[in-house]
Amino acid sequence: MAERAALITGGSSGIGLAIARTLGEEGYALTIAARRPEKLERAAEELRGAGYEVHAVAAQLGEEEEVVRAVREHRERWGRMDALVNNAGFGFGAALDQNPTKRIDMQLAINLRATVIATREALPLLREAGAEHGKALIVNMSSLTGKAGQPWLSVYSATKAGVIGFSQATQREVAGQGIQVTALCPGWVDTPMSDFVKEHITPEEMLRPQDIAEAVRFLLRTSPACLVPEISFVRPSEGGQLAL
Repeated sequence: MAERAALITGGSSGIGLAIARTLGEEGYALTIAARRPEKLERAAEELRGAGYEVHAVAAQLGEEEEVVRAVREHRERWGRMDALVNNAGFGFGAALDQNPTKRIDMQLAINLRATVIATREALPLLREAGAEHGKALIVNMSSLTGKAGQPWLSVYSATKAGVIGFSQATQREVAGQGIQVTALCPGWVDTPMSDFVKEHITPEEMLRPQDIAEAVRFLLRTSPACLVPEISFVRPSEGGQLAL
């Protein structure tokens, strides 16, 4: 059994992969879950090449049974969970009256519903870890759009606001169980998901995936007496304002 283990959804690229690398550096055995098997396996091989223990789970995280399976495979492989990173996300930019129902449902299912289900399924393992060492960690990926809703990202904004509310409620439920919940709220990050806006904001102006990963490292290293409910990541050009 690993001394520490973490499950990262959406762990095959971008922010999720950067967080997986950081958790590996911190000595965690890793389960990464994502929907594209070939891309996922490339990420897993990269992480294994760096010397980390990795289990890869190809899963459609918008489906309940697939989320449940990802948590089950993690438990069967590592026998414990000290950190859960709900990072899988999907965004679709469109005017509200041009939003296809399929795209609305995908954002609700992947961004919010999967976060709820993964947390529900992982709580027994997280409680065990919290009882053992006083600080199991749940990291939920939100966005600045969840703090200030953005035009043409109305559904995405709604799901990310839901992630913040869910994080706050979960923390209140698990208080005293050795579990800490943090919502991460970045603006534009230089990942393929942000490609559509790069003609307006250059990659050099965007946050880096490693910026978000370093925040996770910080959370790992704070004491059980230090709860950080939320972290916002703002570009300097915004002057500290919660805007994209």
